[in-house]
Amino acid sequence: DFDAQLGALSTGAARLQALAARYGSDELARWMAALTDYAERLTRAALAEVPDGDYAAEDVMEGAGGTLLPICARVSITGGEVTVDFTGSAEEQAASINAVAAVTRSAVAYCVRCLLPPDAPSNSGVFRPIEVVLPEGSIVNARPQRAVSAGNVETSQRVTDVVLAAFAEALPERIPAASAGTMSNFTFGGTRPGGEPFAYYETVPGGAGAGPDGDGESGVQTHMTNTANTPAESIENAFPVRVRRFELRDGSGGNGRHRGGDGVVREIEFLVDADVSLIGDRRAVGPPGTQGGEAAEHGENTLIRANGEREALAGQQQLRVGAGERVEVQTPGGGGWGKDAHD
Repeated sequence: DFDAQLGALSTGAARLQALAARYGSDELARWMAALTDYAERLTRAALAEVPDGDYAAEDVMEGAGGTLLPICARVSITGGEVTVDFTGSAEEQAASINAVAAVTRSAVAYCVRCLLPPDAPSNSGVFRPIEVVLPEGSIVNARPQRAVSAGNVETSQRVTDVVLAAFAEALPERIPAASAGTMSNFTFGGTRPGGEPFAYYETVPGGAGAGPDGDGESGVQTHMTNTANTPAESIENAFPVRVRRFELRDGSGGNGRHRGGDGVVREIEFLVDADVSLIGDRRAVGPPGTQGGEAAEHGENTLIRANGEREALAGQQQLRVGAGERVEVQTPGGGGWGKDAHD
């Protein structure tokens, strides 16, 4: 990741210098300012189409010991500007599900960006009509020294869910139901028979929420995650594991006029002893539907012993597995949209 970031920044700097050399730094700065101003105008225009008012939503993160931690958002629209207030959200936690302010603000900006035309530029101009109120010391604005590794990959998803749910009150015919709401992080590592260490990390897709125009997609990355699927052949070639199952989890999407997409089943068998780390949410409460649609199935994590015995695992858990044992990750589906006409 660091190499990719450094490479992107190096390439960007070189191209920016080339533009400055070709057009002059003053002219380049003028057009850069024009581009951010254009993004601001598009954002204000999109927000102006949302009826003025206050819209609120609440959802939960799953904390230690099964504790449900509220994430609250009040979205206030006034004349093409928006304030998103997270007052009432849970306090910061000892576990790593805390989000820093930058992550929460980015998730809010993403939600607003979803209201814009697809070809609208993404730059600082989008942020200008947006104010975000973040209580210090909360799960959405953790203070220094708090653990935050899952805040970016999990809590950001719930922030997205609650902000979009609040917008759904104002724009019921535009906003979809909640998607899987988790990246279902699956990490493992160990030592090969020859003594060489190995490590692997992936996020497992789930179901997309249904929308006013149709069913949700199945087995996809949604919202704050965009990693691609690693083919089973590649994993088995690179690591001492076997992919026993990777299939859609039929029926896990929420019912409704339009049905939520299904999650997936991912089952990995370990050919050597290994350490496994699971970080995933929506293992107790499934993604909600909207406009009368039903909630999707929540996810499940399971350890399958070599003799076939199954042992339920928590959403966030570290464990040691032996050769011949398997870990199964079942991801949530997406919520349904609209009341089923047959109900």
